[in-house]
Amino acid sequence: MRSENTPFEGGPLNGRVLPVLVGPTGHPPKWYKVPVPNDDGSPPTVYAYRRVPSGYTKRLGLQRGWKYEYAPGGVERREIRWPWSKPGGAVQRPLR
Repeated sequence: MRSENTPFEGGPLNGRVLPVLVGPTGHPPKWYKVPVPNDDGSPPTVYAYRRVPSGYTKRLGLQRGWKYEYAPGGVERREIRWPWSKPGGAVQRPLR
């Protein structure tokens, strides 16, 4: 597998550059989770980082690469949005 050196911003990994495995498309994962063990034996604390573009070139506006930014709220839940779904996600049934 191929890896890419990716910078991290914010949180406990601020300023570090770590090798991150890239997928078949050449992009690192959208979310990077870092488990940090606790001293008291409780389950580890998990810090989440979101992938964002690291910048763009001046002339052509091409993306330079990726970086990870700390997400203090954790991983965002996504709802699958199908074209036939109603807004709000609740299925409305007719009254009988």
